[in-house]
Amino acid sequence: MAKLKTHPTRASVSAFLKGLADESRRKDCQTLVRIMKHAVGAEPKMWGPSIVGFGHYHYKYASGRENDWFLVGFSPRKQDLTVYIMTGFDRHDAILSRLGKHRTSKSCLYIKRLADVDVAVLQELITASVQHMKANG
Repeated sequence: MAKLKTHPTRASVSAFLKGLADESRRKDCQTLVRIMKHAVGAEPKMWGPSIVGFGHYHYKYASGRENDWFLVGFSPRKQDLTVYIMTGFDRHDAILSRLGKHRTSKSCLYIKRLADVDVAVLQELITASVQHMKANG
């Protein structure tokens, strides 16, 4: 079985964030760090070259494939801030309806900037996802 390329590294989260050219994007990322650190109760780690992840869990598919992954994380991509919500979004419709301007895919929440969303609602979403992941692995 192929091993995932994305895994925790020893790279500095602080240095990664300081290296972001856009000051507004840097501030948004610092806000996400505070929210996620509080929700998980863990320090951030770099996962690969561009994902900031918090906590971890082990998963195993019916196929036998297994791996470790973060509970919640984000990446400051060129187009959007990508927030990784590992529970997906099916159970979070009520929260998403109050969030503001965003797009989703399976486990990714895409936001142009935090000013486009209600940060308190984003924090509620992140906390709900983390609590579910911790309770259900």
